[in-house]
Amino acid sequence: MRIGIFGGTFNPIHSGHLRAAEEIRDQFNLKRIIFIAAAVPPHKALEGGISGEHRMEMVRLAISGNPHFSVSDIELKRPGKSYSIGTIQFFRQRYGSDLDLFFILGMDAFLEIGTWKSFQELFSLCHFIVMTRPGFDKPFSATILPPEIADAFAYDEGGTRLIHRDGCSVHFQGVTFLDISSTKIREEISKGRSIRYLLPREVERYIKRHHFYRAKGN
Repeated sequence: MRIGIFGGTFNPIHSGHLRAAEEIRDQFNLKRIIFIAAAVPPHKALEGGISGEHRMEMVRLAISGNPHFSVSDIELKRPGKSYSIGTIQFFRQRYGSDLDLFFILGMDAFLEIGTWKSFQELFSLCHFIVMTRPGFDKPFSATILPPEIADAFAYDEGGTRLIHRDGCSVHFQGVTFLDISSTKIREEISKGRSIRYLLPREVERYIKRHHFYRAKGN
C-alpha cells in the first residue's frame, strides 16, 4: 500500500497545496494522500489564533470530492507539540509492514530537517518526497543533507533520488508553481480584499462565516 503523508499548519489550506498533492499522487502512484493539520507546530508560531479543529475542517472541505485524499486528526489528539516522528510511527504501526509510506514536504522544510526531533530515524521509517519549483537544479551532493546522516546515503545512477542504506529514498519532485501562500491569503483578508480562486469556494465560505483572519474594522 503506497500512502502519502502531507502535513502542515494549513492556515488556511489553498489551491497550491491541493494541486501539488494531486501531482505527487499521480507521479508516485499513491493510493491515498492523508492531510494532517499540525496542532502545535514545533518550528514556527501559528498566526491568526485558528484552532486545529477549524484548520482540519477547512482541509476536509477542500478535499471533499477527491476519493484519493483524506484527513487525519492524529496530531490534534496528541498532547503538546506536533512532531513528525510520532506521526510516522503511528501510521507504520497502524498499517504494518505492507505500508510503503511517503512523507511529502517542501524544500524549505527539508533544509531544516536537521533541527527536527529524531530526524535520523525518520529516514529509516519512510520515503521523502521533497517538492521543488520549476527550474530547480537537483542538488545531489552531501550538502543537501544534515552532516550527521550524509554518509548513510548513496546517489542513484539516474540522478532522481538519494537512497538511504536502510532502503528508503529521498525524491526531489518538481510541482506546478502556483504563487499562492497562506500568509498572502491572511494578508488579503485582513485588508478586506478578495481571496476568490486562491482556495476552494467551500473554504472561503467557511472563513467568512467564522470571521477568520480579519483585522479590526474589516
